[in-house]
Amino acid sequence: MFTKTLSISAVALATAVAAPAFADRDQIKIVGSSTVFPFATTVAERFGKNTEFKTPVVESTGSGGGLKLFCAGTGEEHPDITNASRRIKSSEVELCAENGITDIVEAQIGYDGIVFANSKESDQLDLTLQEIFLALAKDVPTADGGVEPNPYTSWNQINPALPALKIEVMGPPPTSGTRDAFLELAMEGGCDEFEAIKAMSKDDHKAICHTIREDGAFVEAGENDNLIVQKLQANPAAFGIFGFSFLEQNSDSVQGSKINGVSPTFDDIATGDYPVSRSLFFYVKKDHVDVVPGINEFLAEFTSEDAWGEDGYLADKGLIPMQDDERKEWKASITGLNNLSM
Repeated sequence: MFTKTLSISAVALATAVAAPAFADRDQIKIVGSSTVFPFATTVAERFGKNTEFKTPVVESTGSGGGLKLFCAGTGEEHPDITNASRRIKSSEVELCAENGITDIVEAQIGYDGIVFANSKESDQLDLTLQEIFLALAKDVPTADGGVEPNPYTSWNQINPALPALKIEVMGPPPTSGTRDAFLELAMEGGCDEFEAIKAMSKDDHKAICHTIREDGAFVEAGENDNLIVQKLQANPAAFGIFGFSFLEQNSDSVQGSKINGVSPTFDDIATGDYPVSRSLFFYVKKDHVDVVPGINEFLAEFTSEDAWGEDGYLADKGLIPMQDDERKEWKASITGLNNLSM
């Protein structure tokens, strides 16, 4: 009798360890990107209002921070979905796998542009990617093909046609997907215009192109993009880096600089003409789908034409919709709970 009881207990314990542990959680938990946050929040609010399910809890933790939380494990204390303003990294997929998360659903939801903005009380700038790199890099190239600590303190030192304003830029921290995308698209794009740097080894190239200066010209402003907007309103000489949706929501007070002659507009981001454009994502923990009520229904709402369509309510919030065929393909993958493929 004792042996039989022990055997049943062992089976029960093994089952409990293998399956996510949920007590009474009946509300979806979402973390991640500050850029995707307003879109996810809008869908969550509509979902809670129009269905029998509770409104999901959405937190802005940054893309990197959200994926770290997401990949920490399964169970009641771990999030079900994480938003990301860049694609998941292979190292993050490996972290998930180490913690028993091998079935992940990838959802691309649309596009966004990263803007380099300032107050409307100041002039709109037309910057090149090279000028942005020279303003913000920790080390910059010299005439003899070497590098030196960034000597530039004002914009006109980089280009006499630019204003004689102190270089003062507020941007996201290293945990932010916006920061990752800005480094890859803007900083590396400008860095690669210098042949000597482009010809460097992979490690040296990344070290130069992806390292932001730390002498006060660039200020990490946290994951709250609205706070950057408020600081630009208070300081017309400063610039801020954030997603297009925050520019659109605050177009009465801030403006986006042209980059390589192209303004950050809805149409130019959608066509890819604006050079600092990126895809937006969220990721779903498949093990939680049939355990936490409403996840399937939430995915259906997010991928509905009323939400992410060309004339959907997320476009009104600043999301750049994908083309019709892209949306159709992603909807099938998301609602079909297809596993992530790197």
